[in-house]
Order: sequence, then C-alpha cells, then structure tokens
Amino acid sequence: MKKRFLSGSSGPLFSFIMISYTNLIMAWFKDAEHFKSVCGYEINGGWYPRVTQILSIKAKPALEFFLKEVGSYAAADEIKTKSAEEGTLVHETIQKLAVGEEIAIPKEVQPAAAAFVEFQKKNQIFFHPEYVESRIWSNLHRYAGTVDALATIGGKFGVLDIKTSTGFYPEYNLQTAAYVLALQELDLKRALKLPGEIATRWILRVDQQRQCLRCGASLREKGGRNKVRQAKSGNGTEHCGSSHEDHYWGPVEGIVEMRESPYYFKDIKAFLAAKTLWEWENDYWLKQVGYLR
Repeated sequence: MKKRFLSGSSGPLFSFIMISYTNLIMAWFKDAEHFKSVCGYEINGGWYPRVTQILSIKAKPALEFFLKEVGSYAAADEIKTKSAEEGTLVHETIQKLAVGEEIAIPKEVQPAAAAFVEFQKKNQIFFHPEYVESRIWSNLHRYAGTVDALATIGGKFGVLDIKTSTGFYPEYNLQTAAYVLALQELDLKRALKLPGEIATRWILRVDQQRQCLRCGASLREKGGRNKVRQAKSGNGTEHCGSSHEDHYWGPVEGIVEMRESPYYFKDIKAFLAAKTLWEWENDYWLKQVGYLR
C-alpha cells in the first residue's frame, strides 16, 4: 500500500482502503500472548478484553480527513504518538491536582492546570482518591477497563472521564456507558467497596490554545502541529489570513469544560453491539486464548 495519498482522494474506495488498513493493524499479532497483552487485562485469574480496544472497531469519520490533511501514514503516526505523550502529561497532572496532591506542574501544561484548578473549585468537584485510575471489570459481559475517576458533583456519584481532545465525541459516551454498566454489578460494587450507586457520568475536557488578538481565531499546538481555526465570520473583527504566521497570537490559555450524560441505556446497547462486532472480527484470537469456545 502506498504511503502517500493522491490529492483529493475520498469516497467509498478511500474508506474501504482505510477500513482494510485498520483491520490489518488490528489483526496482526505475534501469538496468543501478544494478543492478550495488547487487547486486554488479566484479572482474578481470567482474561478480559479492554473497553478501549473493543471500541477500536467503531469507524472514526474524522480520521479520513486527518490522513488526507497530513499526507501519509508515517506523518499521521508521528503526530498521533507525540499528541498522546502530551495528552498523557496533561491527564496525569490533572488527576494529581484533582486529589490535592502537591506536584511540580510542568511548564508546558501550566495553563491547562490552572484552568482546571479554578474549574474544580467553582463547580465543587470531589474526586474520590481511591478510585482514580481504578481497574473495573464486568463478570456478566466479560470486559474490563480503567476509569479515570469516580467523582461526586452536586450530590451525585458517578464516572468521570478526562479527555484532552478538541471536542466531545460519540465514542466517549460508549466508553463511559461500559464503565457504568460494569459498576452496576453487585460483585464489582462489593470488590471496590463503592460508597454509593453510580448515578451518572461526566466527560471533563481539558485543553489549551492561543487566540489571535486581532480576529479571534484559535491556535492549537499539539503533536508538533499547528492547527488554526478561524473565528466565526460576521463578528465585526479584522480577518487575518489562514496560516499560522498571519495572526497575532496571545498567550496560551487553558480550556476546561464538562458535559454530563445521565441517560445511558442506548449507549450501553451500542457498546454491547460493538463488543459483538469486535468479537466477530477477532474470533480466531479469542478462540486461541479461550475467551470464545
């Protein structure tokens, strides 16, 4: 397969190539032990596939545009790897601050950290320290995952997932629904000694960007890539160019926003459907490891 795309490539053929490439990556494992280590966790003497691995089966339409924009798999992989490292740094910093841990905040994430501290105080978010990065599993549906946090907000106890993305995406709801479903099982509630019933779930988005002081455009610097988003037209401000150099950028500012999704029945159904499809896709390896008979 060629590593560079033809200009303007899109449509069913391109989508088929992308899906085939994704499936090839998912299907390549050295042996059963490699499959188990990549795709799941060993818990209480049994093996369970990870929630995030299960959800890798879901198509991501934005990926096609991203790959066309950067031009090659190699470039996309480099950006993805660097972005993941930066996102992990933000993620780990926020989790430590959330439970009141005294830490030296890395300079590169200070704007996001400061915005989070203010947001947490304003919204009175209590993170239960014993459930930060907590492993969960479902004996009934046979999957596992790691929740970022269990929190209490406004008297409600629920799952809180931290994201460092540019927005809120549908698969986030599937991921948190899987966690909620597992945490409703009596065996897990007893094992984790939960202080109450899981009532809801939240996505906490933490990011940082610069803003053009002339036209209001935004600049997101992540993964070694500068992404400019123009301000909405008709706001009466001067319009700058489309490149990074055309703007007069202000200081880096932290962005924190939270979205609650208390209704999760449809998301649970969708997650379980995705799990069925993922099991179909990985039937060979799942039989090799004894997960499917």
